[in-house]
Amino acid sequence: MSKKAEAKKAEERHCIVTGEVGPKEGLIRFVIGPDGAPVADLGEKLPGRGIWVSASREALETAIRKGLFSKAAREKVEVPEGFAEDVERLLAKRAADALGLARKAGALVLGFEKVLSAIGKGEVAFLVEARDGSEDGSRKVAAALRAHNSGTEKAQPPILRPLWAAEMGLALGRANVVHAALTKGSMKEKVFGDLARLESYGRKERPVHEGLA
Repeated sequence: MSKKAEAKKAEERHCIVTGEVGPKEGLIRFVIGPDGAPVADLGEKLPGRGIWVSASREALETAIRKGLFSKAAREKVEVPEGFAEDVERLLAKRAADALGLARKAGALVLGFEKVLSAIGKGEVAFLVEARDGSEDGSRKVAAALRAHNSGTEKAQPPILRPLWAAEMGLALGRANVVHAALTKGSMKEKVFGDLARLESYGRKERPVHEGLA
C-alpha cells in the first residue's frame, strides 16, 4: 500500500449506525463526557474514545433511538432531550465561524455582482448560497458557473446551502448575506468541510432566535 493510500485509510472512521467506513469529513465524532452523556467533538480534539456517526440527523436519531452510544461505549449513556437539535446548532455555529474566518482572511467574496465577477475570473473554489435566498438569484449564479465551465474538463465548483441569510449575515457582520464565494486558497478545505457537514446533517427549521448559540 502506498503512503498516500495509507494516509487516506488512516483518515477513515467507522459509523456505529450504518457500519460503513468512510472519510472523517462525512462523520461526526462524539465522546462520552464525565456525566455519562455524549458530547459532539466537532474539532476532533477532545480526549476519550471517539464514537463516529454519519453526518446526518437521521443517523444520529437512529443511534439515539437504538441505544447505539451505550453499545459503542460499553457503558450506560444518557442522551439528553433535544440532543439532535443541539448538534445542529453546534454545526451551524461552526459553519458560521468558518465563514467569518474566511472573510477575515480575505478569501470570501460577498454579494451577487461580486460573486458573478469572481465566477467570470475563474477564482471560485465553491459557492455558498443562503437557504432562503431567492430562486431567481440562485439560478442566475448557477447558470453563470455552468457557462464559465462549459467546454472544459474542469469539475464545476460545488454550491452549498447550509445556512440561512440571517446566520450568514451575523457571521459576516452584515445585515443579510445571500451570495458568497470562497476564492481559491489554503482555507478551502476547512471551510468547505464545516459547511458541507452541516448541509449533510440537514436543517430542521429556521432558527427562531437571534444568534447561533
